Amino acid sequence: MYGLHHGIHHFNSFEHVQSLPKILKKNNIRTGIIGKKHVGPNSVYPFDFSQTEENNSILQVGRNITKIKLLVREFLSHNTTQPFFLYIAFHDPHRCGHTYPEYGNFCEKFGNGDVGMGTIPDWQPIYYQWDQVKVPYFVQNTEAARRDIAAQYTTISRLDQGVGLVLKELENAGFKDNTLVIYTSDNGIPFPNGRTNLYEAGLAEPMMIRSPIPNHRKNSVTYSLTSLLDIVPTLLDWFNIPYMNQSLSDTNSFPHLTGKSLLPLLVEEHLENNTAVFSSQTHHEITMYYPMRAVRTKRYKLIHNINYKMPFPIDQDFYVSPTFQDLLNRTRNNQPLKWYKTLKSYYNRPEWELYDLKHDPEEKNNIASKTSAKEQLTHLQTQLFLWQKLTEDPWLCAPRGILSNIKTKKLQCLSLENHL
Repeated sequence: MYGLHHGIHHFNSFEHVQSLPKILKKNNIRTGIIGKKHVGPNSVYPFDFSQTEENNSILQVGRNITKIKLLVREFLSHNTTQPFFLYIAFHDPHRCGHTYPEYGNFCEKFGNGDVGMGTIPDWQPIYYQWDQVKVPYFVQNTEAARRDIAAQYTTISRLDQGVGLVLKELENAGFKDNTLVIYTSDNGIPFPNGRTNLYEAGLAEPMMIRSPIPNHRKNSVTYSLTSLLDIVPTLLDWFNIPYMNQSLSDTNSFPHLTGKSLLPLLVEEHLENNTAVFSSQTHHEITMYYPMRAVRTKRYKLIHNINYKMPFPIDQDFYVSPTFQDLLNRTRNNQPLKWYKTLKSYYNRPEWELYDLKHDPEEKNNIASKTSAKEQLTHLQTQLFLWQKLTEDPWLCAPRGILSNIKTKKLQCLSLENHL
Protein backbone atom coordinates (compact mmCIF):
# COMPACT_ATOMS: atom_id res chain seq x y z
CA MET A 1 0.00 0.00 0.00
CA TYR A 2 1.34 3.44 -0.91
CA GLY A 3 -0.23 6.77 -0.13
CA LEU A 4 0.34 10.19 1.36
CA HIS A 5 -0.35 9.41 4.99
CA HIS A 6 0.33 12.93 6.18
CA GLY A 7 -1.51 16.21 5.71
CA ILE A 8 -4.87 16.60 4.06
CA HIS A 9 -4.55 13.34 2.12
CA HIS A 10 -4.67 11.14 5.25
CA PHE A 11 -4.37 7.86 3.35
CA ASN A 12 -4.36 5.06 5.91
CA SER A 13 -4.26 1.29 5.68
CA PHE A 14 -7.00 -0.76 7.26
CA GLU A 15 -6.23 -1.77 10.83
CA HIS A 16 -6.14 -5.50 10.02
CA VAL A 17 -3.43 -5.20 7.32
CA GLN A 18 -0.49 -7.51 8.02
CA SER A 19 2.32 -5.21 6.94
CA LEU A 20 5.92 -6.30 6.52
CA PRO A 21 7.16 -4.65 9.76
CA LYS A 22 4.27 -6.22 11.66
CA ILE A 23 5.04 -9.69 10.29
CA LEU A 24 8.76 -9.32 11.00
CA LYS A 25 8.11 -8.02 14.50
CA LYS A 26 6.04 -11.14 15.27
CA ASN A 27 9.05 -13.21 14.23
CA ASN A 28 11.48 -11.43 16.57
CA ILE A 29 13.15 -9.38 13.84
CA ARG A 30 14.03 -5.80 14.76
CA THR A 31 12.73 -3.21 12.29
CA GLY A 32 13.75 0.34 11.49
CA ILE A 33 12.80 3.12 9.09
CA ILE A 34 14.78 6.24 8.19
CA GLY A 35 13.52 8.95 5.83
CA LYS A 36 10.30 9.23 3.88
CA LYS A 37 7.21 7.59 5.32
CA HIS A 38 3.94 7.95 3.44
CA VAL A 39 2.03 5.10 5.09
CA GLY A 40 0.05 4.76 8.30
CA PRO A 41 -1.26 4.33 10.89
CA ASN A 42 1.67 3.50 13.15
CA SER A 43 -0.21 0.54 14.62
CA VAL A 44 -0.17 -1.10 11.18
CA TYR A 45 3.47 -0.16 10.49
CA PRO A 46 5.09 -0.64 13.93
CA PHE A 47 8.79 0.04 13.39
CA ASP A 48 11.02 -0.41 16.45
CA PHE A 49 13.24 2.46 15.29
CA SER A 50 11.60 5.33 13.41
CA GLN A 51 13.23 8.54 12.21
CA THR A 52 10.96 10.01 9.52
CA GLU A 53 9.18 13.25 8.61
CA GLU A 54 6.74 12.41 11.39
CA ASN A 55 9.36 13.26 14.03
CA ASN A 56 12.04 15.08 11.99
CA SER A 57 12.48 17.47 9.09
CA ILE A 58 12.27 15.43 5.91
CA LEU A 59 15.16 17.54 4.57
CA GLN A 60 17.34 16.14 7.35
CA VAL A 61 16.26 12.50 7.42
CA GLY A 62 15.60 12.34 3.67
CA ARG A 63 18.34 14.41 2.00
CA ASN A 64 21.07 15.04 4.59
CA ILE A 65 23.23 12.00 3.92
CA THR A 66 25.46 12.75 6.92
CA LYS A 67 22.40 12.72 9.21
CA ILE A 68 21.18 9.50 7.54
CA LYS A 69 24.60 7.90 8.03
CA LEU A 70 24.55 8.69 11.74
CA LEU A 71 21.01 7.36 12.14
CA VAL A 72 22.03 4.10 10.44
CA ARG A 73 24.97 3.87 12.82
CA GLU A 74 22.63 4.41 15.79
CA PHE A 75 20.22 1.70 14.62
CA LEU A 76 22.97 -0.84 13.99
CA SER A 77 24.56 -0.21 17.39
CA HIS A 78 21.39 -0.92 19.37
CA ASN A 79 21.50 -4.68 19.03
CA THR A 80 24.33 -6.57 17.38
CA THR A 81 22.86 -10.08 17.60
CA GLN A 82 19.16 -9.82 16.70
CA PRO A 83 18.22 -10.14 12.99
CA PHE A 84 17.07 -6.81 11.58
CA PHE A 85 15.27 -5.13 8.72
CA LEU A 86 16.20 -1.50 8.06
CA TYR A 87 14.27 0.50 5.48
CA ILE A 88 16.01 3.71 4.33
CA ALA A 89 13.85 5.98 2.18
CA PHE A 90 15.92 8.79 0.67
CA HIS A 91 13.82 11.79 -0.35
CA ASP A 92 16.10 12.55 -3.27
CA PRO A 93 15.40 12.99 -6.13
CA HIS A 94 12.02 14.55 -5.27
CA ARG A 95 11.71 18.25 -5.96
CA CYS A 96 10.84 20.48 -2.99
CA GLY A 97 9.23 23.51 -4.64
CA HIS A 98 5.77 22.95 -3.16
CA THR A 99 6.68 21.34 0.18
CA TYR A 100 9.62 23.66 0.97
CA PRO A 101 8.92 26.86 -1.01
CA GLU A 102 11.94 28.58 0.54
CA TYR A 103 14.13 26.30 -1.57
CA GLY A 104 12.05 26.77 -4.70
CA ASN A 105 13.38 24.41 -7.33
CA PHE A 106 16.83 24.30 -5.75
CA CYS A 107 16.75 21.06 -3.78
CA GLU A 108 19.93 20.07 -5.58
CA LYS A 109 21.69 22.86 -3.68
CA PHE A 110 20.48 21.86 -0.20
CA GLY A 111 23.56 21.33 1.94
CA ASN A 112 26.10 22.56 -0.62
CA GLY A 113 27.34 25.50 1.46
CA ASP A 114 25.71 28.29 -0.55
CA VAL A 115 24.05 31.12 1.38
CA GLY A 116 21.00 29.77 3.18
CA MET A 117 21.57 26.21 1.99
CA GLY A 118 23.54 24.85 4.95
CA THR A 119 26.14 22.12 4.64
CA ILE A 120 26.15 18.34 4.44
CA PRO A 121 29.71 17.36 5.45
CA ASP A 122 29.75 14.05 3.57
CA TRP A 123 28.31 15.42 0.33
CA GLN A 124 30.52 16.32 -2.59
CA PRO A 125 28.11 18.02 -5.06
CA ILE A 126 28.33 16.99 -8.69
CA TYR A 127 26.88 19.46 -11.18
CA TYR A 128 25.81 18.73 -14.73
CA GLN A 129 25.79 21.03 -17.75
CA TRP A 130 22.20 21.44 -18.90
CA ASP A 131 23.18 21.79 -22.55
CA GLN A 132 25.06 18.48 -22.45
CA VAL A 133 22.51 16.20 -20.80
CA LYS A 134 20.85 13.45 -22.78
CA VAL A 135 17.12 14.10 -22.84
CA PRO A 136 14.93 10.99 -22.39
CA TYR A 137 12.50 10.39 -25.24
CA PHE A 138 9.49 11.11 -23.01
CA VAL A 139 10.63 14.64 -22.03
CA GLN A 140 10.52 17.69 -24.29
CA ASN A 141 13.92 18.78 -25.59
CA THR A 142 13.95 22.38 -24.33
CA GLU A 143 16.30 24.44 -22.18
CA ALA A 144 13.85 24.45 -19.25
CA ALA A 145 13.53 20.67 -19.26
CA ARG A 146 17.27 20.20 -19.71
CA ARG A 147 17.99 22.42 -16.70
CA ASP A 148 15.42 20.46 -14.70
CA ILE A 149 17.05 17.16 -15.66
CA ALA A 150 20.53 18.47 -14.81
CA ALA A 151 19.31 19.57 -11.36
CA GLN A 152 17.74 16.17 -10.76
CA TYR A 153 20.96 14.40 -11.70
CA THR A 154 22.71 16.38 -8.95
CA THR A 155 20.18 15.20 -6.34
CA ILE A 156 20.57 11.63 -7.60
CA SER A 157 24.32 11.93 -7.12
CA ARG A 158 23.63 12.92 -3.50
CA LEU A 159 21.47 9.83 -3.09
CA ASP A 160 24.20 7.67 -4.65
CA GLN A 161 26.77 9.01 -2.22
CA GLY A 162 24.31 8.42 0.62
CA VAL A 163 23.93 4.78 -0.37
CA GLY A 164 27.71 4.44 -0.26
CA LEU A 165 27.74 5.84 3.27
CA VAL A 166 25.04 3.38 4.37
CA LEU A 167 26.97 0.43 2.95
CA LYS A 168 30.10 1.63 4.74
CA GLU A 169 28.19 1.80 8.04
CA LEU A 170 26.96 -1.74 7.44
CA GLU A 171 30.52 -2.89 6.88
CA ASN A 172 31.91 -1.03 9.90
CA ALA A 173 29.26 -2.58 12.13
CA GLY A 174 30.27 -6.08 10.98
CA PHE A 175 27.13 -6.86 8.99
CA LYS A 176 28.47 -6.78 5.43
CA ASP A 177 28.86 -10.55 5.17
CA ASN A 178 25.45 -11.57 6.51
CA THR A 179 23.06 -8.89 5.25
CA LEU A 180 20.91 -8.89 2.11
CA VAL A 181 20.80 -5.43 0.52
CA ILE A 182 18.04 -4.40 -1.90
CA TYR A 183 18.14 -1.07 -3.73
CA THR A 184 14.97 0.05 -5.51
CA SER A 185 12.48 2.91 -5.82
CA ASP A 186 8.74 3.35 -5.38
CA ASN A 187 7.99 4.89 -8.78
CA GLY A 188 9.50 6.24 -11.94
CA ILE A 189 11.12 9.57 -12.72
CA PRO A 190 9.06 12.73 -11.85
CA PHE A 191 8.76 13.94 -15.43
CA PRO A 192 6.12 13.63 -18.18
CA ASN A 193 4.89 10.02 -18.59
CA GLY A 194 6.82 9.17 -15.42
CA ARG A 195 5.61 9.09 -11.83
CA THR A 196 1.79 8.64 -11.45
CA ASN A 197 1.74 7.01 -14.91
CA LEU A 198 1.80 3.34 -15.87
CA TYR A 199 3.90 3.98 -18.96
CA GLU A 200 7.43 2.55 -18.94
CA ALA A 201 8.85 5.84 -17.65
CA GLY A 202 6.53 5.54 -14.65
CA LEU A 203 7.07 1.83 -14.00
CA ALA A 204 10.78 1.50 -14.71
CA GLU A 205 12.69 1.41 -11.44
CA PRO A 206 16.15 0.36 -10.34
CA MET A 207 16.30 -3.10 -8.75
CA MET A 208 19.68 -4.20 -7.45
CA ILE A 209 20.32 -6.93 -4.90
CA ARG A 210 23.56 -7.69 -3.09
CA SER A 211 23.66 -11.05 -1.37
CA PRO A 212 26.32 -12.13 1.15
CA ILE A 213 25.92 -15.81 0.23
CA PRO A 214 29.09 -16.99 -1.61
CA ASN A 215 27.40 -19.12 -4.27
CA HIS A 216 24.93 -16.41 -5.25
CA ARG A 217 25.39 -14.67 -8.59
CA LYS A 218 27.60 -11.60 -8.59
CA ASN A 219 27.73 -8.73 -11.09
CA SER A 220 24.97 -10.33 -13.13
CA VAL A 221 21.84 -9.12 -14.87
CA THR A 222 18.54 -10.97 -14.71
CA TYR A 223 16.02 -10.83 -17.51
CA SER A 224 13.20 -11.98 -15.27
CA LEU A 225 10.28 -9.60 -14.90
CA THR A 226 10.25 -8.25 -11.37
CA SER A 227 8.16 -5.74 -9.45
CA LEU A 228 7.84 -4.23 -6.00
CA LEU A 229 5.27 -6.94 -5.25
CA ASP A 230 8.27 -9.29 -5.08
CA ILE A 231 9.90 -7.48 -2.15
CA VAL A 232 7.81 -8.96 0.67
CA PRO A 233 8.02 -12.59 -0.56
CA THR A 234 11.79 -12.13 -1.02
CA LEU A 235 12.33 -10.86 2.51
CA LEU A 236 10.10 -13.50 4.07
CA ASP A 237 12.08 -16.11 2.15
CA TRP A 238 15.35 -14.58 3.36
CA PHE A 239 14.22 -14.72 6.99
CA ASN A 240 12.76 -18.23 6.52
CA ILE A 241 9.28 -17.06 7.47
CA PRO A 242 6.66 -19.39 5.97
CA TYR A 243 3.47 -17.93 4.59
CA MET A 244 0.29 -19.15 2.99
CA ASN A 245 -1.79 -16.99 0.73
CA GLN A 246 -5.21 -16.30 2.14
CA SER A 247 -8.11 -14.06 1.16
CA LEU A 248 -7.72 -10.38 1.90
CA SER A 249 -11.24 -10.29 3.36
CA ASP A 250 -10.20 -12.69 6.12
CA THR A 251 -8.96 -10.11 8.63
CA ASN A 252 -6.99 -12.68 10.62
CA SER A 253 -5.16 -14.16 7.67
CA PHE A 254 -1.73 -13.64 6.22
CA PRO A 255 -1.86 -11.19 3.30
CA HIS A 256 -2.37 -12.54 -0.18
CA LEU A 257 0.93 -12.14 -1.98
CA THR A 258 0.90 -12.06 -5.77
CA GLY A 259 4.64 -11.45 -6.04
CA LYS A 260 7.42 -14.01 -5.91
CA SER A 261 10.67 -14.45 -4.02
CA LEU A 262 13.66 -13.22 -6.00
CA LEU A 263 16.16 -15.35 -4.07
CA PRO A 264 16.08 -18.20 -6.65
CA LEU A 265 17.24 -15.70 -9.28
CA LEU A 266 20.36 -15.12 -7.22
CA VAL A 267 21.30 -18.74 -7.88
CA GLU A 268 20.41 -19.10 -11.55
CA GLU A 269 18.35 -17.55 -14.31
CA HIS A 270 14.92 -19.09 -14.86
CA LEU A 271 13.15 -19.47 -18.17
CA GLU A 272 9.85 -17.62 -18.11
CA ASN A 273 7.54 -17.87 -21.06
CA ASN A 274 4.26 -16.51 -19.79
CA THR A 275 5.27 -14.39 -16.84
CA ALA A 276 3.50 -11.08 -16.35
CA VAL A 277 3.77 -8.30 -13.79
CA PHE A 278 0.88 -6.10 -12.70
CA SER A 279 0.56 -2.54 -11.54
CA SER A 280 -2.10 -0.17 -10.33
CA GLN A 281 -2.66 3.51 -9.64
CA THR A 282 -5.69 5.08 -8.03
CA HIS A 283 -4.51 8.20 -6.20
CA HIS A 284 -1.25 10.02 -5.80
CA GLU A 285 -2.85 12.93 -4.00
CA ILE A 286 -6.44 13.13 -2.78
CA THR A 287 -7.43 15.32 -5.75
CA MET A 288 -5.83 12.97 -8.29
CA TYR A 289 -8.45 10.25 -8.61
CA TYR A 290 -7.60 8.43 -11.83
CA PRO A 291 -7.70 4.64 -11.36
CA MET A 292 -5.55 2.64 -13.76
CA ARG A 293 -4.56 -1.01 -13.90
CA ALA A 294 -1.91 -2.56 -16.11
CA VAL A 295 -0.38 -5.89 -17.05
CA ARG A 296 3.03 -6.17 -18.66
CA THR A 297 4.72 -9.14 -20.27
CA LYS A 298 8.18 -9.08 -21.77
CA ARG A 299 6.73 -7.95 -25.06
CA TYR A 300 3.35 -6.31 -24.43
CA LYS A 301 1.85 -3.77 -22.06
CA LEU A 302 -1.89 -3.28 -21.53
CA ILE A 303 -3.16 -0.28 -19.57
CA HIS A 304 -6.78 0.09 -18.48
CA ASN A 305 -7.66 3.75 -17.89
CA ILE A 306 -10.80 3.14 -15.87
CA ASN A 307 -11.92 6.78 -15.63
CA TYR A 308 -10.87 7.55 -19.17
CA LYS A 309 -13.63 10.15 -19.64
CA MET A 310 -11.84 12.32 -17.10
CA PRO A 311 -8.67 14.35 -17.84
CA PHE A 312 -5.50 12.84 -16.43
CA PRO A 313 -4.58 14.78 -13.24
CA ILE A 314 -1.24 16.41 -12.46
CA ASP A 315 0.37 16.21 -9.02
CA GLN A 316 1.54 19.38 -7.24
CA ASP A 317 5.22 18.46 -7.28
CA PHE A 318 5.27 17.96 -11.04
CA TYR A 319 3.01 20.97 -11.71
CA VAL A 320 5.46 23.46 -10.19
CA SER A 321 8.44 21.89 -11.97
CA PRO A 322 10.23 23.87 -14.70
CA THR A 323 9.51 21.02 -17.11
CA PHE A 324 5.73 21.11 -16.76
CA GLN A 325 5.56 24.89 -16.58
CA ASP A 326 7.48 24.94 -19.85
CA LEU A 327 4.87 22.65 -21.43
CA LEU A 328 2.07 24.87 -20.12
CA ASN A 329 3.62 28.10 -21.33
CA ARG A 330 4.49 26.73 -24.75
CA THR A 331 0.96 25.38 -25.16
CA ARG A 332 -0.61 28.71 -24.11
CA ASN A 333 1.65 30.64 -26.47
CA ASN A 334 1.21 28.23 -29.39
CA GLN A 335 4.92 27.49 -29.44
CA PRO A 336 6.44 24.18 -30.52
CA LEU A 337 6.56 21.82 -27.55
CA LYS A 338 9.52 19.80 -28.87
CA TRP A 339 7.73 16.83 -27.41
CA TYR A 340 6.18 13.77 -29.02
CA LYS A 341 2.83 14.46 -27.35
CA THR A 342 0.56 17.43 -26.76
CA LEU A 343 -0.96 18.38 -23.41
CA LYS A 344 -4.37 17.57 -24.87
CA SER A 345 -3.33 14.01 -25.77
CA TYR A 346 -1.56 13.65 -22.41
CA TYR A 347 -4.69 14.62 -20.50
CA ASN A 348 -7.21 12.72 -22.62
CA ARG A 349 -6.53 9.01 -22.88
CA PRO A 350 -8.45 6.09 -24.35
CA GLU A 351 -9.87 3.40 -22.10
CA TRP A 352 -7.42 0.75 -23.32
CA GLU A 353 -3.80 1.25 -24.33
CA LEU A 354 -1.90 -1.70 -25.78
CA TYR A 355 1.75 -1.44 -26.77
CA ASP A 356 4.09 -3.85 -28.50
CA LEU A 357 7.25 -3.04 -26.54
CA LYS A 358 9.45 -5.04 -28.88
CA HIS A 359 8.68 -2.83 -31.86
CA ASP A 360 7.47 0.23 -29.97
CA PRO A 361 9.50 0.61 -26.74
CA GLU A 362 8.59 4.30 -26.51
CA GLU A 363 4.85 3.46 -26.43
CA LYS A 364 3.93 5.82 -29.23
CA ASN A 365 1.59 3.49 -31.14
CA ASN A 366 -1.51 2.27 -29.30
CA ILE A 367 -2.61 -0.91 -31.09
CA ALA A 368 -5.60 -1.73 -28.87
CA SER A 369 -8.09 -1.02 -31.65
CA LYS A 370 -6.22 -2.87 -34.39
CA THR A 371 -7.73 -6.11 -35.68
CA SER A 372 -4.31 -7.76 -35.78
CA ALA A 373 -3.92 -7.22 -32.02
CA LYS A 374 -7.37 -8.44 -30.99
CA GLU A 375 -6.19 -11.85 -29.76
CA GLN A 376 -3.38 -10.32 -27.70
CA LEU A 377 -5.73 -7.68 -26.30
CA THR A 378 -8.25 -10.30 -25.18
CA HIS A 379 -5.53 -12.44 -23.63
CA LEU A 380 -4.09 -9.58 -21.59
CA GLN A 381 -7.53 -8.33 -20.56
CA THR A 382 -8.23 -11.80 -19.19
CA GLN A 383 -4.95 -11.87 -17.29
CA LEU A 384 -5.62 -8.45 -15.82
CA PHE A 385 -9.19 -9.38 -14.84
CA LEU A 386 -7.99 -12.54 -13.08
CA TRP A 387 -5.36 -10.59 -11.13
CA GLN A 388 -7.92 -8.00 -10.10
CA LYS A 389 -10.26 -10.78 -9.03
CA LEU A 390 -7.50 -12.52 -7.09
CA THR A 391 -6.68 -9.31 -5.20
CA GLU A 392 -10.39 -8.45 -4.76
CA ASP A 393 -9.90 -5.15 -6.53
CA PRO A 394 -12.98 -2.92 -5.97
CA TRP A 395 -12.48 -1.57 -9.51
CA LEU A 396 -12.86 -5.03 -11.01
CA CYS A 397 -16.10 -4.16 -12.81
CA ALA A 398 -15.47 -0.50 -13.57
CA PRO A 399 -16.34 1.53 -15.51
CA ARG A 400 -19.40 -0.32 -16.86
CA GLY A 401 -20.47 -2.21 -13.78
CA ILE A 402 -20.40 -2.33 -10.03
CA LEU A 403 -18.84 -5.09 -7.92
CA SER A 404 -21.28 -6.97 -5.73
CA ASN A 405 -21.00 -9.58 -2.95
CA ILE A 406 -17.31 -9.00 -2.22
CA LYS A 407 -17.76 -10.27 1.36
CA THR A 408 -19.40 -13.54 0.33
CA LYS A 409 -16.67 -14.30 -2.23
CA LYS A 410 -19.30 -14.58 -4.98
CA LEU A 411 -17.96 -11.69 -6.99
CA GLN A 412 -20.42 -10.39 -9.54
CA CYS A 413 -20.29 -7.50 -11.97
CA LEU A 414 -23.67 -5.84 -12.12
CA SER A 415 -24.28 -3.58 -15.11
CA LEU A 416 -24.68 0.15 -14.59
CA GLU A 417 -26.29 0.58 -18.01
CA ASN A 418 -24.15 3.68 -18.43
CA HIS A 419 -23.58 2.97 -22.15
CA LEU A 420 -19.82 3.33 -21.96
